[in-house]
Amino acid sequence: MTTAPGAGLPYRSAAARWVLLATVLGSALAFVDATIVTIALPAIADDLGATTAGLQWTVNGYALTLAAFLLLGGALGDRFGRRRVFLVGVAWFTLASLACALAPTVGALVAARVLQGVGGALLTPGSLAILQSTFAGEDRGRAIGAWSGLGGVAGVAAPFLGGWIVEVASWRWAFGINVPLAAVVVAVTLRHVPESADPGAAPRTDVAGSALAAVGLAGVAYGCTAWAEPGASPVVVAGALAAGLLALTAFVVVERRSTAPLVPPALFAWRPFTGVNVATLLVYAALSGIGFFLVVTLQVVSGYPPLAAGLASLPTTLLLLLLSPRAGALGLRLGPRLPMTAGPAVAAVGTVLLAGVGADAPYVTHVLPGVTLQGLGLALTVAPLTTTALAAAPDHAAGVASAVNNAVARVASLLAVAVLPLVAGVGAGLTDAARLAPAHRTAMLTCAGLLLAGAAVSWWTVPRTAAGVRPPGD
Repeated sequence: MTTAPGAGLPYRSAAARWVLLATVLGSALAFVDATIVTIALPAIADDLGATTAGLQWTVNGYALTLAAFLLLGGALGDRFGRRRVFLVGVAWFTLASLACALAPTVGALVAARVLQGVGGALLTPGSLAILQSTFAGEDRGRAIGAWSGLGGVAGVAAPFLGGWIVEVASWRWAFGINVPLAAVVVAVTLRHVPESADPGAAPRTDVAGSALAAVGLAGVAYGCTAWAEPGASPVVVAGALAAGLLALTAFVVVERRSTAPLVPPALFAWRPFTGVNVATLLVYAALSGIGFFLVVTLQVVSGYPPLAAGLASLPTTLLLLLLSPRAGALGLRLGPRLPMTAGPAVAAVGTVLLAGVGADAPYVTHVLPGVTLQGLGLALTVAPLTTTALAAAPDHAAGVASAVNNAVARVASLLAVAVLPLVAGVGAGLTDAARLAPAHRTAMLTCAGLLLAGAAVSWWTVPRTAAGVRPPGD
């Protein structure tokens, strides 16, 4: 079925509840999977004999294709039908998850993760686009709010689920659990979700831009990951980095000349839009680096079981879930600059405290204060940041602006996991407690620096008032 122009489901109808179930559960697949995989890294290393580079690519293989093709996934949904592309993404993600669960080697696991990221890039933008096209007016706001809130509940449940799966079953079930959940999403979507498309969508797809983005990000990520490996060839490292940077440069040129670019260059002519996305890159790189190192350090260095390590950051998630709506309202009242500056600074203090996590690290004294301050800082930051990223673009480009900001956050995650082990000097010792302990301290202090840099960028580029964020003439 297809929604009629201007039609909108009533928010409190049974049909609306089915649509919410499909979109929330679909987007939660990708989010929960990422959390569980991070918790499972030490178990994967033990079972498959993975090196540090293998573990990095277990995370980054997915992040690479997700970041590179996220904008393309949204464009394909607008052109060919959001429900159709969402279903393709869910099915693709599920088959790749099954391949991950059955992977006999690290190489096979990484290859399956790369394919999984393509599925994630198709389904992730589709879930929100379906809500935007299915609901209208105030009902749309309620639906998106419910989608965000229920997504937060999934974020709270993920550490429980991930730690329990790894501790009592096998890391392979971190991927296998996606199969029954995806079956529910497909069944509900086929029966209850209406089809929609954008009649004004570009008649052609920016394939060249997508390919260059993928090659560029892959080259940089591979070069940084290989750099830290013992015996790495300087020629290979330099060649990969050079190829990646050339491809990213070519991506910028192609986007400037394209009639239907994935990333419209005109958006970045407005300083607040550029500023908020640079702040996003810095803040989300820090968050990804913290998430990658902390959960591994707690298991390898501090001796926490997987469930306890997974639950260690739960206060951060709970504070985000409980306080983000209030922070959003505060940002509207005080303007975005103050919370987007103070929030990362508070999170940086918490991250400095986490640098002290080591072999003797009781949770209440060594972990809880840091993750609590991180949660308070991020609760101040995330809602105003997202609101500013949308408000800094013209109304007709709100969807593109959201997709760009989401893609920037994914690129930040990719680069953090590729570069931070190199900066921290962990080399091939991510599962070696003696090498990981000092590297963890360096990594946390580096992430604190990234958060402070994000605060500084926000202070200098984000307007003081919400009205000042709006582009001229809009």
